[in-house]
Amino acid sequence: MKFIISSGELQKALQTVSGVISSSQSRPILENYLFELDGTQVTITASDGETTLVTSLEGKSDDTGKFAVPAKIFQDFIKTYGEQPLTLVVKDNAEGTGSQLEILDEKDNFAVALDNADDYPELPEFDAAQSITLSAGVLSEALTNTLFATSNDSLRPVMTGVLFQFGENETNFVSTDSHRLVVYKRTDLMNAEPMEFIMPKKPLNIFKNILASSNEDVTIEFNENMAKFTFGKHIWICRLIDGKYPNYTAVIPKENPNVLTINRNLLLGAIKRASIMSNKSTNQVRFKLSANILHLHAEDTEYANKADMQIPCDYNGEDINIGFSSRFLTEMLTILGSDDITMKMSQPNRPGIIEPLDGLEDNESILMLSMPVIGL
Repeated sequence: MKFIISSGELQKALQTVSGVISSSQSRPILENYLFELDGTQVTITASDGETTLVTSLEGKSDDTGKFAVPAKIFQDFIKTYGEQPLTLVVKDNAEGTGSQLEILDEKDNFAVALDNADDYPELPEFDAAQSITLSAGVLSEALTNTLFATSNDSLRPVMTGVLFQFGENETNFVSTDSHRLVVYKRTDLMNAEPMEFIMPKKPLNIFKNILASSNEDVTIEFNENMAKFTFGKHIWICRLIDGKYPNYTAVIPKENPNVLTINRNLLLGAIKRASIMSNKSTNQVRFKLSANILHLHAEDTEYANKADMQIPCDYNGEDINIGFSSRFLTEMLTILGSDDITMKMSQPNRPGIIEPLDGLEDNESILMLSMPVIGL
């Protein structure tokens, strides 16, 4: 079996699927890329058993067949090339034990031992119960705004993913780790039949990077256990997180009479400075609001470190003194791209809600919620 392929295009294809491969695979065959050749069509598959990523590219060949090549050594080797054609040839070893992949460039010859491609698991198949199509840009934006707030707690698996919630009038993408909550809403994306599922964060992080630079559409098909994303020359099949997502709307305060309006970068810079002096276990920064002045206070009594700052703002409401995690606020304000934000509060023991005032399309909105940090 022999084919010729562009080293640059091969590098891009490997980069697309490489994120799913782990060196601690329980099944050694999954430490390989599966190549399938059908004439000029070259398909590359990578999997960790839960998520399978497939991409394809054009080559030059009249052959058909498949082979499994160790992912790390093959990818590291291909990275050493600039843009040039490479000839890849699969040959049986002279001793009759296994096979190898020869990689030929203009003057040199390299060989990599291959694993048995027949041991590689077949592409998971499932009957899709429902499907929806959305643009890559919308999905990328949704993931950018939500993934950072997912949980790492394996004891609460539903919080380790993003909730995709399609409704008749709007679609919500939701993430929470119980300390913070993000709801990214689109009113230009809807489905006649309401449907929802929870996607794990690992494949979504991979998808986000691939989607960011494309204007193509993504078709999502899913059933109770699996989801399949089809996007250009890529296919991603993932196992969904089983369980019921928490009732996130119940934790969003409905009445928030105390409203702070402030420049996002001004607040972000101040919180970053104050956080350096904060307690390293709570990361607490206290907001004391009175008239149109925001007083920021952070303190680490163990080391006698302290920060007191005054920032001009626009504030409407009663005087309030409330503490938040500087780490969470920094992440939220960094993700948002607006010039100004509002921060809505009700009481010192109730969550604060952050929303951008600008920088969004008419049909999108973002709500970020942070639980208060009590004490200090």
